This record gives sequence, structure tokens and C-alpha cells, in this order.
Amino acid sequence: MSVQIGNIDLGEFPLLLAPMEDVSDPPFRYVCKQHGADMMYTEFISSEGLIRDAAKSRKKLDIFEYERPIGIQIFGSDIEHMREASEISSQAGPDLIDINYGCPVKNVACRGAGASLLQDIDKMVAMTKAVVEATHLPVTVKTRLGWDDNTRNVQEVAMRLQDVGIKALTIHGRTRAQMYKGSADWSLIREIKRNPQIQIPIFGNGDIDSPEKAAAWRMEYGVDGMMIGRAAIGYPWIFREIKHYFETGEHLEKPTFAERIDACRTHLVKSIEWKGPKTGVFEMRRHYSNYFKGIDNFKEYRMKLVTAGTFEELEDILHEIEHNPRFENFVSTIEI
Repeated sequence: MSVQIGNIDLGEFPLLLAPMEDVSDPPFRYVCKQHGADMMYTEFISSEGLIRDAAKSRKKLDIFEYERPIGIQIFGSDIEHMREASEISSQAGPDLIDINYGCPVKNVACRGAGASLLQDIDKMVAMTKAVVEATHLPVTVKTRLGWDDNTRNVQEVAMRLQDVGIKALTIHGRTRAQMYKGSADWSLIREIKRNPQIQIPIFGNGDIDSPEKAAAWRMEYGVDGMMIGRAAIGYPWIFREIKHYFETGEHLEKPTFAERIDACRTHLVKSIEWKGPKTGVFEMRRHYSNYFKGIDNFKEYRMKLVTAGTFEELEDILHEIEHNPRFENFVSTIEI
């Protein structure tokens, strides 16, 4: 059976691209969509920024038809401001609105937003209800297991948020206290999925970094789909590799040298188109080491890529890399 979020049909077992700050922008989403992501989200957007009409926050509302289905993710600490942010975001034309109750970083959680709401479930429920009532779109939520090991309250969260109208829940298998350290624990996610009172789709998130693990955890934890974040950075092929493994039980061949270059070049071009030549070139620098991870003797070219100042310079460097015989057999050394 297909997984449904409102009227959105995501297929039998969707793979979602996680909303990641300073990563999940339209250029990155473009290359992930090309390689099999079934649904994507914007970077998380501050409700305060949207209300103040801050340029950076408004820019994050940009979505494109080829990205659909896509959700706009918002976060904040004030219920009324989240309601207003939901209205503003809905006008941008996404397919759904997602609320971030999972971000663990200090400047978010310590200001009463993101994972901080796991310490005040009543407020989380009231905030979610306000967002649901403010938009005609489906509302989903992303959260964590709890604030720390002593307060793993995500089961209560799932029940109460379902009751106020959310249409899907994504759970990252760590507490806020863990940040991104240690191993993700999906056992509570499985319990929630098995609860007969839970009728909405439950997506698992955390540590999915290979086709084998995705297939094993799909069977073990019974979730409706998976959200992939860090493993897709510099490696958008993970979506198609997991799907191929699901279908055949066999590994898809790793991306060729040409595919690596092509994805990096496409990402660069889209970055410049969306951000302008100066910012597009500058902000692309954070991605090169990931696209070329695992290639021996690449330091010289990495330095060239992160210091080049124009698209023309970068295109010349990529062309040189593409035709350097030193890297002809690099695929066998690459790991996700």
C-alpha cells in the first residue's frame, strides 16, 4: 500500500531527504531529487524571521515545481508567531508544513524552540494545534526520542500530536542530550509504529547510511519510510542505491567518475542560479570535500576548488579533474 500524507501519495516506502540547515537548499535538493529522493523539505525557517520579513528567512521559502512533493519546515518558541509563520509559509505553495521539534543545537533549543519543546509537551501540543488550524495544508512533525534518557516521551508526543491533527511523524532515534553522538536507537520508533492507536505514517531517521542497513531496519522496525540526512551530503546516489537494493537485493554500481563530476557541476550551476555568482561560488565550497571524499591524493584539487572565485575557474578545475588519469580507478575506493 502507498504511504499517504493528506492527498500526497509517496509510494510504498518513501525515502525522504532531511531538512538540514545550510545544506538542504534548492541546489542540493535538485541533485537529491535527480537521484531518487521521494520527498524533501526546506532548511528549517525561523518563525520570527518570517514575521519580521527577514530576507534570509524569506529566501528559504523558495520552492520549485520539480521538487514536489516538498514541505516547508518552520520552528519557533512562540505559539502565535508559529501560527503566523504557518500562514506565511502556506502562501509560498508547498505541499505540506512541517514543524521542527527536534533541532538540538544550543542557539535553538536553549531559546525554547526545536527539541526544547520536548520538555513542555502541553505547549508543543498547543503550538501544533495552532499551526494545524492556520493552514489548509497537511502538517507533519519531526522530533526526537526525548530531551534526555530520563525523559524519553516520544510515545506521548506521537499520540497527542496525532490527536490535534498532524498527518505524519518523523522520529530521530536520539535524545536532545545525545546531539548527533552515539548510535541512533530505533526501538521506541518501532513501539510507536506497532501501537494500534497510531494511524499516521511513522518515518525513522538517524544513521541510515547504506542500502544493507536501510533494508535490515525496514524489516526490523516496520516504519513507513525513512528520512536520510548526513549520508546524502555529497552522495545523493544513496537514494537510488537503497531503492535498487530493496527491489533486487543487489548493490547498484557506485557512481562513475563522470557522475561525480556531473553532480558536483550541476550543484554548482544551481547554486549560482539561485544565489548569484558570488554567494553561489562561496557557499558551494562546503560541498567539495564530500563530493570527492575517499579519493587519494586529492588535497591539491580540493584546495583549488575552495579558493577559486569564479564559475569559469571552477569549471576549468573540474575539467582538469575529470581528465586526470590519476583518478581513473577511484570508484573502488569510495565509501558513503
